[in-house]
Amino acid sequence: MNSPANPINTADLYDERAEEVESISLQFQDLGGMSHFNGPVRTIKCFEDNALVKTILATPGEGAVLVVDGYGSLRTALMGDMIAESAVANGWAGVVINGAIRDRVAIAKLPLGVKALGSNPKKSSKVGRGEVDIALVIDGVHIEPGNLIYCDPDGILVER
Repeated sequence: MNSPANPINTADLYDERAEEVESISLQFQDLGGMSHFNGPVRTIKCFEDNALVKTILATPGEGAVLVVDGYGSLRTALMGDMIAESAVANGWAGVVINGAIRDRVAIAKLPLGVKALGSNPKKSSKVGRGEVDIALVIDGVHIEPGNLIYCDPDGILVER
């Protein structure tokens, strides 16, 4: 893992380990206070419902990165500042959301890596529909719980 003083750069990592990592080419925005973050993956798949995101980020993260496949929907936010603050308090390294967040100015001030497709002030539903710790495919890249993920302003790499 990296530290803020010694970040892992995805371009360098790709040059060193191209056969061992896959690059997600979707152009995620960097929205958190940490530009470089990495860790073992936990996953959620949900559509416009952030109840599972809130629940999982309220548990000990132990340096993990939560990858949320929100089906690319930008119609509602899957994380806001209160859930992001919970992630920081519980030791998560970061969150990657294939969807939207809200409260982006507040989230940008938190010591948390956050990548998302964009933002929308509209709240999502909170029914709890979705799945946790399952294999995901985002932009053709297979992401399994426990894979290592590396994120920086250049992009996202996932260990094969």
